[in-house]
Amino acid sequence: MREQERRSRSLLLPLIFLFIIYQISNSLLVVITIAVWYFGLIMLEENGILDKWDATRVLGIILMLRTRQGQKILDTVSRNRKFWRIYGEISIWICLFVMAGVILLLLLSFGSSVTSPPSEPIPAQDLLLIPGVTSFVPFWWPVLALIVAIIIHEYSHGIQARAHGMKIRSFGLLLVGPLPMGAFAEPEQEEMYRAPRRDRMRLFAAGPSINLIATYIVIILLSSTANGFVAKNAGVHAVEIIEDTGAEESGLLPYEIITHMNGFPVYEYDTFSEEMDKFSPGDEIILTVLSGPWSAANFDQKTKEEVREIPVTLMDRHDWYIGLCEQNEDCDMEATEEYLNSIGVGPDSNIPFLGVSGLSDGLVGVESYGSILNAVKDNNILGALIITAIMPLLMLGVPLVGEGQVMNLREQAMLSAGDGVVASILGTSGMIMLFTFLFWLAWINFLLGFANLIPMVPFDGGHIVKDGVHSSLVFYNNIFDRGINPVKIESWANKISNNSSFIFLIILIIPVIMSYL
Repeated sequence: MREQERRSRSLLLPLIFLFIIYQISNSLLVVITIAVWYFGLIMLEENGILDKWDATRVLGIILMLRTRQGQKILDTVSRNRKFWRIYGEISIWICLFVMAGVILLLLLSFGSSVTSPPSEPIPAQDLLLIPGVTSFVPFWWPVLALIVAIIIHEYSHGIQARAHGMKIRSFGLLLVGPLPMGAFAEPEQEEMYRAPRRDRMRLFAAGPSINLIATYIVIILLSSTANGFVAKNAGVHAVEIIEDTGAEESGLLPYEIITHMNGFPVYEYDTFSEEMDKFSPGDEIILTVLSGPWSAANFDQKTKEEVREIPVTLMDRHDWYIGLCEQNEDCDMEATEEYLNSIGVGPDSNIPFLGVSGLSDGLVGVESYGSILNAVKDNNILGALIITAIMPLLMLGVPLVGEGQVMNLREQAMLSAGDGVVASILGTSGMIMLFTFLFWLAWINFLLGFANLIPMVPFDGGHIVKDGVHSSLVFYNNIFDRGINPVKIESWANKISNNSSFIFLIILIIPVIMSYL
């Protein structure tokens, strides 16, 4: 009887878990696949097969597959202990600096959610940031990037352990089904807990810091890759055609490439702007435009490139703005006139207006990434450093806005591989694949390093805080000769760490709860 009750209870948790998976994925196939994997692991575990493989089932569905391979390579890499200890010390300060940013971001997010709760609930799958599950994170490229990011994260922990004399019991892969979802380095727990706290802080800081360092290395490679593209066709295109303007009346379409104006070649935005200055409102100009798949109403349909000429009558920019204001009852005409005068669009400015928005050339999809190396070429080192520093933050929202795409697909279709060695070897498709992989590698590395510095256990940041608080209390005790018992210091450090973890757990949960209220 008791055995039956125990089995019933043991089945309850997996069934609840599978129900949650179904709610997140909304796919019966995913649930069946995970169920087969889960019960298959249980059978292997009960028959002792996992023990023979030196494997362990953790968190229900994750297989922890250990190996002794790689130990010699790790010993060789970590042989220069002085170098790795210096690196570990630098890692601590990198992590503390970034952790301050993590705390600030969490507090701002918490304050924003309390004062202005989201109007719609945050989808459960979007909270997990799992490739293929989260709506704006596709599967293949992010999974490959995640595997690389976790491997270097764990290997960095292993290097620090060996550099500080701790043994590594094993390396291994974390498998969910046939897919490797990460790696681990498993140090001897006793040695790690007996090690000096500063050594442990270096070990915990090594993982997040290597992810952050890798982020910036990959961003430099991403910038180089972006500079390996050229525009497939010279000219400019508009993202949007404004209603009731000459461009709309002429039939100009979004993303059609304007190649000539009255027969004069338009190579890029600056050329277009200089040519427009030659005309006046009321003039009729002939635009030569190139249509193709990128400008088709249905982007997926196969459309041949087509050249056509369309006549466009230019409007007066000032008159168009005033007309727009007149159509809006809430528009303040006096304030509008004052604003137009401030930007040089007065009643007598005589500035022509085509009627398009978001005008740019064919490299717009990658030009922001290439700006880092372009700044270096222009000897603007400070500008390059600033752009590089903020680039990971600028990249975070790109998949969300682009529904999982790293650039607008219409603008991607306007790119071609340049004349560089790598571009010539890979071709356009290969360059786009390389760009996509590097984007996700930087994106995943930054998020993994950033998230691991949340100051709560079990994240690396929580362990750094715990040992850091203990070290600070010991330093205070020694400097001011307070005579505090070491056991009491240990107790205080644990209490501060536990309270910190609890507080930040609440800060993480509250925004999610507020979105459902």
